[in-house]
Amino acid sequence: MYNLQNKSVISRIVLNQTTSTRDSFTWIEADQTWRAYSSVPRDLCDNYGLCGANGKCIIGENPVCLCLKGFKPMSQEKWNLMDWSLGCVRNKPLSCQERYKDGFVKFVGLKLPDTTHSWVKKSMNLKECRTKCLNNCSCMAYTSSDIRGGGTGCAIWFDDLMDIRQFPAAGQDLYIRMPASELEIGETNMNNGGEPEDDLELPVFDLPTVASATDNFSSDNKLGEGGFGPVYRGTLPDGQEIAVKRLSRSSGQGLNEFKNEVILIAKLQHRNLVKLLGCCVQGEEKMLIYEYMPNRSLDSFIFDSVRGELLLDWPKRFHIICGVAWGLLYLHQDSRLRIIHRDLKASNVLLDNEMNPKISDFGLARTLIGGDQSGGNTNRVVGRYGYMAPEYAIDGLFSVKSDVFSFGILVLEVISGRKNKGFYHPNHSHNLIGHAWRTD
Repeated sequence: MYNLQNKSVISRIVLNQTTSTRDSFTWIEADQTWRAYSSVPRDLCDNYGLCGANGKCIIGENPVCLCLKGFKPMSQEKWNLMDWSLGCVRNKPLSCQERYKDGFVKFVGLKLPDTTHSWVKKSMNLKECRTKCLNNCSCMAYTSSDIRGGGTGCAIWFDDLMDIRQFPAAGQDLYIRMPASELEIGETNMNNGGEPEDDLELPVFDLPTVASATDNFSSDNKLGEGGFGPVYRGTLPDGQEIAVKRLSRSSGQGLNEFKNEVILIAKLQHRNLVKLLGCCVQGEEKMLIYEYMPNRSLDSFIFDSVRGELLLDWPKRFHIICGVAWGLLYLHQDSRLRIIHRDLKASNVLLDNEMNPKISDFGLARTLIGGDQSGGNTNRVVGRYGYMAPEYAIDGLFSVKSDVFSFGILVLEVISGRKNKGFYHPNHSHNLIGHAWRTD
């Protein structure tokens, strides 16, 4: 139903059977003509339910329709013929009888689904909304009903999700229910009491978005390569710069390290820890999306005598050492989880545009269960020799002291500009730490 807001403005709406559009016109008295001011649909994705149930439409992609993560085409044959009317179905069924086996994956930048089969309550917050959805076997998704002022209220959807569109920028968040087997990043975890911990609510990026941001993983955008795989610089449609860690198939680190990094760092927030923006899990592709650090890693400065002397004066080196110390203190003492990094080294300390240090690479980190536990042991010793504490390198024993040892090596390297491993002195055969302990 339409209401006439201004009686002096004459307008008309035409349903055009030829173009299958709804065109709106307004009368221009001075020209004595009708002038078009809107037409719906404006593009292919404006057609209602183009991609069917549980599919999303993305303008600029070929094809424009994709199934949501955790879903597959109901008819692959028709999907290949670009007939998306049957939509998508789940890869695996939900586990409603064991309600804590289900969780949610956060999708960002969406036009929300058709609200025909939805329920709204303005007085609920997002956490209450999640619980409400999880306790109803028919609930498929939830979000804030009012996105203003940080988001309030609750909106939940039942049955299939229809008419979803992906925007390159803006859009809204939607938390879609998934069975545990589809939560590859460990999005929902059980604590010791059998209750679910808070969802990570980590944004999930689709592969086309990440590929476009990195110019199809162009070698020109490659920042470097580590044990995880190559790292690329990228730019999202809204202009935000990102760093993309792409898991290599030949990587010594595998899916477990990928999951470990996501689960740990998504729960951590500190100015001296690198910020994880989201992840991409699609087929064989597994990627982590981080904030971009324009000055890259600390080792590119302290082991380069020219750059180091030019850009790292003593106050700046002291500032970096203190920043790393604050980050470690947070991991060991102040965060909700007690975390041992196990791979602290100069190349895993990144620098932002103001040379503030941020600890990165949590793939090898370990969480200590319970506030009283101070360490653990492993048969698989990982990390960089030269930074490892002796008890860890020899016996596999790790604790907060292991990280403190690595931090001490890092401090020596920042001060001296020399690497501990491979250090050479003409008067003795000690490494850097042995050289520092010499009194003669």
